Amino acid sequence: MQDKIYMRRCVELAQKAVGKTYPNPMVGAVIVHNGEIIGEGYHQKAGNPHAEINAIDSVQDKTLLKESIIYVSLEPCAHFGKTPPCALKLKEIGFQKVVIGTLDSHEKVDGKGKKILEESGIAVVSGVLENECRELNKRFFTFHQKKRPYIILKWAESEDGFLDKGFRPTAVSNSLAKQWVHQLRADEHAILVGKNTVLNDNPSLTTREVFGKNPVRILIDLELEIPQNFNIYNDDALTLVFNSI
Repeated sequence: MQDKIYMRRCVELAQKAVGKTYPNPMVGAVIVHNGEIIGEGYHQKAGNPHAEINAIDSVQDKTLLKESIIYVSLEPCAHFGKTPPCALKLKEIGFQKVVIGTLDSHEKVDGKGKKILEESGIAVVSGVLENECRELNKRFFTFHQKKRPYIILKWAESEDGFLDKGFRPTAVSNSLAKQWVHQLRADEHAILVGKNTVLNDNPSLTTREVFGKNPVRILIDLELEIPQNFNIYNDDALTLVFNSI
C-alpha cells in the first residue's frame, strides 16, 4: 500500500511536465527515509537532469540516501545521452531499494537499468501502479513500440448526431468542452487539419483557453488552396503543409 502511495506521488510530479519533455518521457521520483519523503523531483525538459537526479539533489542530508528507498515512475535509464545513466548514479549511491512503476521499452533501456541495479545488490521492485505509469507516457511508448505518433481523433457533434448546418461554422459544444480541447492542444505535440476545415472555419489552432504551449500546426492542402493571410499561417506557431501524400 505504501509503495502505491509514493508511486502515485511520482506520477503527480511527472505530470507537471506534460507537453514539455518531448522527445523524452515524463518521469517523477520520490526518495523516502523511514517512512518520510526527504526528496522528490521530476524531469522538466529534454536535456535537463532526469527525475532521479533532481530528487537526489533536493535531499538536504545526503548521508541518508544509502538508508533510503527511491521510487521512480519509469525504469532508470542505462545509456549515455545528453545526461549520464541514472541507473549508474543510483548504483553509486547504493540505495537500500529502488521501486519502479514500469519498465522502459526503449531499445536503449529495456530492462538494462533494472539489471544494473540488481547486479549491484540493490533490491528492486517493478510494476507498482504500472498501468498508471504507462498511461502517463502513452505517447512515448506508442512512438517507440508502434513507430507512429499517438493519435487523438477529435470532433464535436450535436445530441442528434449532426456536425454542422452546412458550410457555416456552428458551435455545438460548450465552454467546458472548448477548454478541454485547448488543454489537448497544450499537451500534444501537433494538431492536424484538412483544407476544408481551414477554408470553412479559418482557425488559428493555438492554445488560448488554458496556459500552455502552442502545438505545431499540420495542414493537408494538396493544391495549396489556403490563402496566405489565413490564421493558420500567422506567426503564433509553426505550420507544416503537406501538399503531397
